[in-house]
Amino acid sequence: MSRPSKPKAIERLKNARAEIPRLKDMRKFSPEFTKWRRNTEIAIEYTFGKEGRQVDDFTKVRYSPPVYTTGTPDYVFQQSYEEGLESANTVLESMIEEIEEYWEDESQAQVSPNLPRDELADSTKVFVVHGRDEGAKHKVARFLEDLELEPVILDEQADRGRTIIAKFEQEAERVGFAVVLLTPDDEGRLKGGDSDLRPRARQNVVFELGYFAGALGRNRVCALIKGDVELPSDYDGVVYIPLDDAGGWKLRLVKELQEVGFDVDANRAL
Repeated sequence: MSRPSKPKAIERLKNARAEIPRLKDMRKFSPEFTKWRRNTEIAIEYTFGKEGRQVDDFTKVRYSPPVYTTGTPDYVFQQSYEEGLESANTVLESMIEEIEEYWEDESQAQVSPNLPRDELADSTKVFVVHGRDEGAKHKVARFLEDLELEPVILDEQADRGRTIIAKFEQEAERVGFAVVLLTPDDEGRLKGGDSDLRPRARQNVVFELGYFAGALGRNRVCALIKGDVELPSDYDGVVYIPLDDAGGWKLRLVKELQEVGFDVDANRAL
């Protein structure tokens, strides 16, 4: 398991720390606390490795009194719980300082187009990049579900205290394919030109198209075009498919998915 990049490692641990004030306001050992503790342990393992002392430092934190009986007052348990959260916060803060001080500034975090084909195809998750056309977004998402794939739509994922770009990067790491919806949401033309305004996709859609073309490889990106939308330049190799009302796009999308190793049934596109 490769180590994450320095910014991503710091981001993971800061997200875990950001949850602590909210947990303090809850009752001790709530389901939210159990989930947070487990997720944080996993984040530490993926950051430092399962055998690192950092995992032990975190798991040794106690959230209950060292000695208690059936008559121990509730406030004693609550006090120990809150003190445990403070200790966990200190441990996480120390880990962040360790990364900032001793880790090299290296970039390893993005999904690489050089990953083995089978490793990427193991994922059943497909990122759906969209603009303002809610109908097109839901149509494509539901079709992916019919193929027994999991559509990843950014605004449907929990924020968990992340910035938009951090949320996008982390969710993008989970997928093995991207479907980009180029719908006519904006208009534009060459500056100073006298031509009519032309329909364009939103800027975030064009940005994310380029991102996935570089991160996954162009053969793992399929752009669905609605109407006479202006196509981005310099994206040769990306597949462009008309999002036609007759549904012909479905079979073509299935073929692109199969080409890169996804196990999907073409009959579901008929």
